[in-house]
Amino acid sequence: MHIVPPFTRLAHRRELIRQFTPNWFTATMGTGILALALNMVPFAPPWLHRLSAGLWMANIVMFTLFAILYGARWLFFFDTARRIFRNSIVSMFLGAIPMGLATIINGFIVFGEPRLGPVALQIANALWWVDALLALGCAWLVPYMMFTRQNHSLENMTAVWLLPIVAAEVTAASGGLLIPHLASAAESVQMLFFCYALWAISVLPAMGVLVILFLRMVLHKLPGKDMAVSSWLSLGPIGTGTLGLLLLGADAPLVLRGPGGQAIAAAAQGFGVIGGVIFWGYGLYWLVLAILATLRHLKDGLPFNMGWWGFTFPIGVYSVAT
Repeated sequence: MHIVPPFTRLAHRRELIRQFTPNWFTATMGTGILALALNMVPFAPPWLHRLSAGLWMANIVMFTLFAILYGARWLFFFDTARRIFRNSIVSMFLGAIPMGLATIINGFIVFGEPRLGPVALQIANALWWVDALLALGCAWLVPYMMFTRQNHSLENMTAVWLLPIVAAEVTAASGGLLIPHLASAAESVQMLFFCYALWAISVLPAMGVLVILFLRMVLHKLPGKDMAVSSWLSLGPIGTGTLGLLLLGADAPLVLRGPGGQAIAAAAQGFGVIGGVIFWGYGLYWLVLAILATLRHLKDGLPFNMGWWGFTFPIGVYSVAT
């Protein structure tokens, strides 16, 4: 699959559709987490909250545009679009679609409810289930294609392998924000346990990938300068995993009732705090390694490319968890 580099002049306007790839959805991930993180700044002036809401609205426009372009590619250039499943790099970015959508869903909860009222929560609830299906599809389908159709090697491995796997835990953390706003107690309980399952589907395989990534860097050293920023991606599953444990642990006492439910809720809340701190410390380990790797790359130059989104979403989720 040939990918036209950003800012290259296209031979025809239809090439904008034919060459469009899910890599662009990483921009919605970065924009979305920036909006959510800025809104959490303590003692922030009112203009900062307005800026956060503006970024969320801009993110909706950007995500919608990208979704139309990528959908049009599958509609008008189906034969070339389906080749993504054989591409060992671009296919990883399918996970960016549900992760970008999750930031918009969170925005409907944070920014939408004061502006739109209860309908914002209804939209968030409906989109969340769509997001969960997309995340699970990426978590299973992309690794299966890695096992059966794609060519990979340890030497060429990067943290990009994490992208299709991490989407499910991003959805789980988003569910943690949504659960307190659900009207039905039964639905809240169901979503709580489903979110824990999503967390496990994502976080545990991601930890295995990080072990392989550590081995790859020991044996083959740092990735090339074009993939230099990928060192920061390791913070993504750790930061989101931390955030998921904290949010779901806080939700448990709100939705689990009765003697048995209260005991589980107390355990979930305690595990959220202790488990979150443990994950946060693990993230600090990879944060320092990412800083050192970036400083090393800066000596030889760090060219701008779409990979620079790695400076936004992974750091953003780790900051929000902190």
